Amino acid sequence: MPEDLHASAENLSGAASSQRASALSAPRIAVLPFSNVSADPEQDYFCEGLAAEILIGLARIPGLHLAARSSVFALKREQLDLREVGRRLKVTAVLEGAVLLSEDRLSITVTLVDAATGKALWSGRFDRALEEVFSVLDEITEGVAGAFDVETVSDRVRKIQSIHTSDVEAYDFYLRGRRLYYQYSRQGVEAALEMFRKAIDIDERYALAYCGIADCYSYLYTYLASSDENKEQADAASRRALELDPLLAQAHASRGVAQSLKCCFGESEAAFEQAIALDPQLFEARYFYARACFAQGKLEQAAQLFDEAHRVRPEDYQSLLLTGQIYDALQRPEPAADVRRRGVAVAEQHLHLHPSDTRALYMIANGLVALGETEQGLEWLQRALALEPDDAMLLYNAGCIYALAHQNDEALECLEQSVAAGITQKEWYENDSNLDSVRAHRRFKALLEMMP
Repeated sequence: MPEDLHASAENLSGAASSQRASALSAPRIAVLPFSNVSADPEQDYFCEGLAAEILIGLARIPGLHLAARSSVFALKREQLDLREVGRRLKVTAVLEGAVLLSEDRLSITVTLVDAATGKALWSGRFDRALEEVFSVLDEITEGVAGAFDVETVSDRVRKIQSIHTSDVEAYDFYLRGRRLYYQYSRQGVEAALEMFRKAIDIDERYALAYCGIADCYSYLYTYLASSDENKEQADAASRRALELDPLLAQAHASRGVAQSLKCCFGESEAAFEQAIALDPQLFEARYFYARACFAQGKLEQAAQLFDEAHRVRPEDYQSLLLTGQIYDALQRPEPAADVRRRGVAVAEQHLHLHPSDTRALYMIANGLVALGETEQGLEWLQRALALEPDDAMLLYNAGCIYALAHQNDEALECLEQSVAAGITQKEWYENDSNLDSVRAHRRFKALLEMMP
């Protein structure tokens, strides 16, 4: 054990603390965003990224349960007592940390606190070279699990260090890329693609960065330009990720998306199933698997997968709202209304942290219009359109929302603009129940005839 690792020495004091930890049944943990104690506020995203890595690592460990990231991050600005955090989030313990970056050195101090008593269950201070960041994160993950006598040795529990690059600068670009990608906008995805490419320039064997590249090209193909080049780039990058790391669940998920673009649904399904088997907590595997099923009209399977995706990532509003749409298509109005109201609430909470997220805005609009709150829903849609009036995905969804509101002229105009902007996924137009009110219209039929 390195001399500068104080985790074991400063852990729990004697048998009393050990008994306290073991007495906590079904441990549920909240991982707070790590504080940036350096002089550079630009490092905030990096510190939050480290906390997110630990959260993901802990979520893979059987026997541990994690509070939703959005619920935890929503409390960031309130500066609450840790016991109050625990009460609000209904967790057993809270992990907090502080990070100091100084040139090529890294210092992380972490404390795992009993949410009921406010006493430390485990703590550690790690002063290392910056390049050792991932081994530090693994030691923190193991320390937290050890505080609850939970084993981390499992075929399904990969160390954080084994997944990431050894180059911190490449990881920094990867982290920036993922943040941009999850904006689900043209600007965000194109900027994310540049970040992932920079990561590859530094470490050409960084499998996760290839996954990011594949996901970006899949997005561009699906939502902006259904070109052979975008499809081939997604295919090539996902294959390269798998070549570099055949046991990387994210690589199989990215491969599943790329295969679905080629309508190779059997191969796509096998890739998603393998991703889930390798990492049962990987949200993307279930979410994109569900979308592929939806595109094929496999509504029951899509609903089940969206439900599983939401359980893995409770802060995701998309899975809930898309499940509501599927329940409507399956003529189940009561569960559809219930899941939509939950989805709207989660999306509104998301917007407190990300007020300019157009996807959250228009998905709230869709949910409200579907619930009969048409005027309010259209107001949310106008907020989204004011931010990104030319975004192809937004225009498609605006068409869906107007169709739900039976404003068919506006719906068809938006759908025509979305096709002109690159949304040419025929399966969506054919299977999306939101569009039922315009399906028989000659302009809608003309749109379908334009698509390959």
